[in-house]
Amino acid sequence: MHLAYPAVLAVLLFCVGLYGVLARRNAILVLMSVELMLNAVNLNLVAFDVWLRDTLHSGQALTLFTIAIAAAEIGIGLAIVLAVYRNRGTSAVDDLRDTAERPGDDGDDGADPEGAAAEEPDEPAPGASQKAEATA
Repeated sequence: MHLAYPAVLAVLLFCVGLYGVLARRNAILVLMSVELMLNAVNLNLVAFDVWLRDTLHSGQALTLFTIAIAAAEIGIGLAIVLAVYRNRGTSAVDDLRDTAERPGDDGDDGADPEGAAAEEPDEPAPGASQKAEATA
């Protein structure tokens, strides 16, 4: 068998996985796409191991390590996705951006370092009441 057949199949698997990672919004589908990409790498490792007629079978040994790492990755990934789903009610990847710290949010509650409260303006800015009425 020629090396081109498994190589083309691996390229197709990797491209489908890459499309799934870039286009999908669901975290479970993203994890499945990563698994497709890892399986494409495993297919290449075994195909080149057979093609090179390696006596140590290092391609197959690396494939076993990759499978073990992929199993650990999917276990940890699913645990994280389940925890996020329980807290947020969704597993959409785009909604996870809300968990990141915002640029102006450093954890303080408006107090300056000496402990004094921040001063609030006595009068609202001109036009603030008109904006509030327009949005109501």
